[in-house]
Amino acid sequence: MITQKKIQHAFTIFGILVFLFNLYELITARLPRGEMAVVMLECLAGIALIYLPQLIRKFLKVQLPVTIIYFYWFFLGLSVFLGTCLHLIRFIPGWDKLLHGVSPMLLTALGYGICGLLLKDKSISDVSPWLFLIFGFAFAGVCGVLWEFWEFLCDTVANMNLQRYLDSPDNSGPALIGRAALMDTMGDMFTNTAGALIMGTYAFFKKRKDPLYFEAYRIRLIK
Repeated sequence: MITQKKIQHAFTIFGILVFLFNLYELITARLPRGEMAVVMLECLAGIALIYLPQLIRKFLKVQLPVTIIYFYWFFLGLSVFLGTCLHLIRFIPGWDKLLHGVSPMLLTALGYGICGLLLKDKSISDVSPWLFLIFGFAFAGVCGVLWEFWEFLCDTVANMNLQRYLDSPDNSGPALIGRAALMDTMGDMFTNTAGALIMGTYAFFKKRKDPLYFEAYRIRLIK
């Protein structure tokens, strides 16, 4: 039987294998050493983040539901290990937009969990599903806006070109102007909204079949 612990161990082994691949790339200088050093640090951080739900449980006494944990691991694999460390974000057009579509689904699910936490011991069946749907959608939307703030800050301070406003591979310029400069940011926000809507629509129809559907997302405090 496949358990949460087995999935975690398998995911950790996968992360270690990816790290060894990045180490090989560093030794053989397939990519610039400075870039590979950053990628390897991100890979190590990704391996550590696999155990974030356990750390939250141990130190914050907060129990995340399995539904959110699996969704979190799925996004971690797509973004850190496949996207950054195996460079799919470099070779597959639209990988960045895929992440911007999946992340609001995870954030919407997290919003459902927070909503369930705030309801304390109240039965889910006694609460209007619109409370979960609206809160989850709004939570994902706000997080998406905050992420765009973060990208803007990184571009302003470190010239990282996260918002793709520099029209060159080495981020040297020239800077885009007008509508062209807005396309990446607005595309990210549109994808973020679409992902939250898809998750909300799915939850809406699942709730109609199962009155206790949102119970699977409820975050609980460990007494």
